[in-house]
Amino acid sequence: GAEGSTLMSYFSKNQIQALKPKITFNTLRDLQCPVLESNELQGKPDESCSTEELFEWLGAVWNQVSLDNNSSSFLSTYCCPQPNTVVEKAFLCTITGFIIPEKIICLLEQLCCYFGEPKLAYWLTLTVHGFADSPVSWRESEHGFHKGGENLYNFVIFRNLDYWLQMAVGTNDDCPP
Repeated sequence: GAEGSTLMSYFSKNQIQALKPKITFNTLRDLQCPVLESNELQGKPDESCSTEELFEWLGAVWNQVSLDNNSSSFLSTYCCPQPNTVVEKAFLCTITGFIIPEKIICLLEQLCCYFGEPKLAYWLTLTVHGFADSPVSWRESEHGFHKGGENLYNFVIFRNLDYWLQMAVGTNDDCPP
């Protein structure tokens, strides 16, 4: 109504415009991936990796850290946790921008539909990072910002639609109940 048009004229008068999220796609080839079992959060030696090992591995993949543990590398000697398997092709989609919770739920539902047809993947993941300088972190809680402003959660969805939910917050924040 009238309030909407007043608001729109304010934005246009002050040269404020809506920005669309930036979407990037990467295909990762011959990627070492940890072996996961949906019912084994702690992992089992020689059978599956733990949630912590997965979370660390995801950080390395997102940051394009080499996983080959090359001794001549001064940047990283990190390697994929054991046991692992080599995946011929993995897809990494990054969406950068302000995304409302309803869109995140829609993305999560679409990812769950991925397993509706026979696929080779055993699991997939959706990670949502909050802005480091956001005034709110979880629900109505004020976001504490000391050094890093960590504020993220990660869903790992398995073929049988079991899932893991991992959350990370900064030292000045509380995890949501």
